[in-house]
Amino acid sequence: MSNELAYTPATELASRIRRRDLSPVEAVDYFLKRIDERNAAVNAYVVFWHEDARKRAKAAERAVMAGKNLGPLHGVPIAIKDLFDFRKGFVNTFGAKPFANFIAPVTNAYVERLENAGAIILGKTNTPEFGHKGATDNLLFGPTSTPFKIGKNAGGSSGGSAAAVAAGLAPIAQGSDGGGSIRIPSAWCGTFGYKASYGRVPNVMRPNAFGSHTPFIHAGPITRTVEDAALMLSVMAGPHDRDPFSLPADSADYAAATRRSIKGARIAYSPDWDVYPVEREVTRVVAEAVKGFEDAGAKVEQIKLGLDTLDQYDLSQIWLRQGAALYAPMALDFKRQGFDLLGKYRKDLPIQMVEILEMGMKATGLQEAEDAGVRSQVFDAIQNVFEKYDYLVTPTLAAMQVDNLTNGATTGPTSINGVKMEPCIGFCMTYFINFSGHPAASVPAGLSRDGLPVGMQVVGRRFDDAGLLAACAAFERARPWHHTYALADKETAPKPKGRK
Repeated sequence: MSNELAYTPATELASRIRRRDLSPVEAVDYFLKRIDERNAAVNAYVVFWHEDARKRAKAAERAVMAGKNLGPLHGVPIAIKDLFDFRKGFVNTFGAKPFANFIAPVTNAYVERLENAGAIILGKTNTPEFGHKGATDNLLFGPTSTPFKIGKNAGGSSGGSAAAVAAGLAPIAQGSDGGGSIRIPSAWCGTFGYKASYGRVPNVMRPNAFGSHTPFIHAGPITRTVEDAALMLSVMAGPHDRDPFSLPADSADYAAATRRSIKGARIAYSPDWDVYPVEREVTRVVAEAVKGFEDAGAKVEQIKLGLDTLDQYDLSQIWLRQGAALYAPMALDFKRQGFDLLGKYRKDLPIQMVEILEMGMKATGLQEAEDAGVRSQVFDAIQNVFEKYDYLVTPTLAAMQVDNLTNGATTGPTSINGVKMEPCIGFCMTYFINFSGHPAASVPAGLSRDGLPVGMQVVGRRFDDAGLLAACAAFERARPWHHTYALADKETAPKPKGRK
């Protein structure tokens, strides 16, 4: 099976469909066949919508032939995360055994926008239970691998989406990000993951409409090109009357921003946020990659942020407590629906998830206020950077890919360079931005000596999504990464019969 379409950008697919050079039926059938042949290796998709996708592809083709107005993603296949990214009437498992047959009661706002723009959903992608950790593994479906090395974890919690894109099982995918869950798997799968400014993409949460701010929760694109992410963001972004935190309409042209120069831009580079132990190979790859901004005409300066009075392990505990305070009322709501997660279904959850739920049940307002004070220190340190610099660059993760386990309990490392780490989120240099709400992306920085992807995090000024996309696109032109997907394509290719 040719891999030509597998790694064709979504922008090009959409253009070909518009000019009738490619039919939506051909595109969807191609990706569904590729999923059938390769998904078992990476375990990216866990809910499959072949029949529905083909039905919608035929309708999309009729619209093309009839000369109807077409959305910007008309006929383009897409993968959707299997978390709170609902599509009404369809299975949505949250990656959790008790919800294997749960039917989504509504369609999420950004999923609806993607479909209204013409995207055709192929299926839903793997995630840890309720997105609780930075590795994708669960007791229902098992682990997801990075397509660059089967058996190494894809990262989480949008690991299935990132693996699908890197393996050429979808041109684009949707992820969500409450501690780095778009950027983390993008780093380990070699994709471009974009988390917009908080509120740019509406998040209509119920029963608690105000639940997305602690930590800041986002939805956004996982793609292979910055231009594809800009296209997706233009569809997903915009105010929504039912999200009290959604931002006003942004007049920026995201696609045009990807063609802007960053000559003369000032870039602050922190190799460790002042507090993280970072594996040597990550440091080496990112230190070389950051020079790509200089190739694009920017000036790079290594900095200190003034966070060295804080402790990275304590900071990870704050993120866990904030997440736990969000999960606990979720568990109570599910209990009212007949899913007692700390009772009848306790044994169907991994121990880390149980501990997080119990932590949330014990949360106090005083602890939350004290944690918010430390969070404010992180926010201020980041804001201080932007008084002098245009962008902030760090590694996306402090560690290389971990091995998948067979018991559903894959996590990040418990120590790095001899320093104790919290394994669910501690290795992720991303959650500081979920404290602050700035736009941030993970760009492929390069490959390790073992041929595994390393991610570089790029952070922009508050609300300046167009500016951040411009910087990422400039880096992509200076240090292109599209050629690396040949390694993922080779790794996931079906083995000849008779060979293991």
